[in-house]
Amino acid sequence: MDLTSAWWFWALLSAVFAALTAIFAKVGVREIDSDVATFVRTVVILVTLGLILLTLGKLHSPGEVGARTWVFLVLSGLATGASWICYFRALKVGEASLVAPVDKLSVVLVAVFGVTFLGERLSLLQWGGVTLVGAGAVLLVLGG
Repeated sequence: MDLTSAWWFWALLSAVFAALTAIFAKVGVREIDSDVATFVRTVVILVTLGLILLTLGKLHSPGEVGARTWVFLVLSGLATGASWICYFRALKVGEASLVAPVDKLSVVLVAVFGVTFLGERLSLLQWGGVTLVGAGAVLLVLGG
């Protein structure tokens, strides 16, 4: 099986990079305002992704993308920006080992939103996993 075509391979890499993001960001945000740190991170992401898209020839003109797609991508971008601003502020005042797991309550919310708004279905076992993620975040908060 080709790992690069497996969803879980990319999800696992995402988790590794998200963990590194928390550690690097915690160190990086120590001496500057959290909003400035978010801006720097965003610029780095824009430049890096722009270079990747240029290299792979994947840049599209805005006219090639439908209006509905634009609306949802803009909404996603706004939600991402809000998430990053809140995340960096939390890292500025909290411990990375607590902030990152609580941030992962997004796993619980995505499951609930996916079922509610996208018609997705989770098995009882999968709901058990979602519940454990939520319970773990609550335990971390209560323990701190």
